[in-house]
Amino acid sequence: MITRRSVLAGGAVLLTGGAIYASAAGQAAGPMVDTENRSTLRTPPLIDATETGEFRITAQSGTTRFFQGGTAETIGFNQAYLGPVVRIRKGQLRPIVENGLTWPVSAHWHGLLVPGEHDGGPQLPVRPGEVWAPDMEIVQEPCTAFFHTHIHGRTARDVYSGLAGVLHVADDRDRDRELPETYGVDDLTLLLQDRRFSQDGQLLYANSMMDIMHGMTGDTMVVNGQVGAVAAVPKAVVRLRLINGSNARIFSLFASDDRPMHLIATDGGYLAKPVALEKLRLGPGERAEILIDFSDGRSMSLMSDGDPNQGMGGMMGRARGLLDGITGGRRFEVLPLRVDDRLAAKVTRISDALGGQQPGPANVAISGMRRFSLDMGMGGGMMGRGGMGGGMMGGMAINEQPFDINTINERVRLGDAEKWVINTSMLAHPFHVHGVSFQVIRENGKDPRPENLGWKDTVVVDSETELLVQFTQPASEEAPFMYHCHILEHEDAGMMGQFTVS
Repeated sequence: MITRRSVLAGGAVLLTGGAIYASAAGQAAGPMVDTENRSTLRTPPLIDATETGEFRITAQSGTTRFFQGGTAETIGFNQAYLGPVVRIRKGQLRPIVENGLTWPVSAHWHGLLVPGEHDGGPQLPVRPGEVWAPDMEIVQEPCTAFFHTHIHGRTARDVYSGLAGVLHVADDRDRDRELPETYGVDDLTLLLQDRRFSQDGQLLYANSMMDIMHGMTGDTMVVNGQVGAVAAVPKAVVRLRLINGSNARIFSLFASDDRPMHLIATDGGYLAKPVALEKLRLGPGERAEILIDFSDGRSMSLMSDGDPNQGMGGMMGRARGLLDGITGGRRFEVLPLRVDDRLAAKVTRISDALGGQQPGPANVAISGMRRFSLDMGMGGGMMGRGGMGGGMMGGMAINEQPFDINTINERVRLGDAEKWVINTSMLAHPFHVHGVSFQVIRENGKDPRPENLGWKDTVVVDSETELLVQFTQPASEEAPFMYHCHILEHEDAGMMGQFTVS
């Protein structure tokens, strides 16, 4: 019998409270589960700070019951596991971040365009019992962002244990865009994670050699802190705000009945118009907003293909396509969505236009080019200069330099736009840059994937990716911005650098 701890060839067979997807000749079978007997997905608590311009989050410890029969020791913001959804808007903002834990934490506003002194990176720890309350100004367009702790050397473990939440930057114009906007009804925020559990329900963070080299992946899907839940949706068009909060897993999302997913927003906000997708790749730290039409009353499941970095194709990377063709059984259910006729059906058509500003390199003067190599060497020691440093087998670095918190790796001029070329020869790496918006110009010598056509701050690099990066926010040597792999074990092990903007 397959259990929650099942592992296949260095990768995971994901379970969702008993929903196991098997394969035959590479084809996914139906879900072997009666969704009527599963709990309804809960909506994360909402803090609406659009009027006051102020909110408070407290890092705290607690216990969480993911399964019957045991509780796990967890951490979160304002609750035992994970944090709230915070709704904000353009203008003045004063987050109050309190640390009720016994070790330092931070609150990195992943996706917000704010100066380095407000960014919440590893140089801005909130020590036990202290409060950090920066006076910020939000200048960007509507989007879905992410916040999480970012203390070097323990980011991976603390995010895994629950120290993360979601931000909505809003402008109250979604009704004009003809978009679903009722929080928790037809506008669902879905924080996707994969986790491992012990037999008594405790979270397992193994941190083995393979967990560091591939990144920590789990065998159980957790959505909004729940295992095995079903999302109830109206008989209408539904908006899914997808946040990949996993430490390492790359999702390749699709509908179980092959209905189209209409992409309306990427990391940085709305597209000009919806884009119909059959599959959506989402790496750790990436966000995407999609519309799915349930107006015909048919339920479905959000599914994913296996992580390209796991299994035999992982370390050697280039064999991933062949492996996926052989092991279709790595497909798994992320979340079933069940139509509930009792919910109000408000939006019944896919909007034609969204009003987002599509990136365009022809309008931007490029001031220079930089190259970044995401390095995973195979020799050397366990530790580097920055804490966990060079990582297991001595290889985590960017441009052969493991992270050093006392070293500024790059200096950029405020207001410039640069071409950054990111390369990797081993694994696919989600590359995140703090404090900027960028445009993906080319991926592996080809036009960008459809989900990378909008404004981005995180992108999966599986060979070579070219970016056009715009620097609109200042960052000093005392509070620089980061660029790093968002596989959190890689980041902690040294695959990170820092840069100033002045």
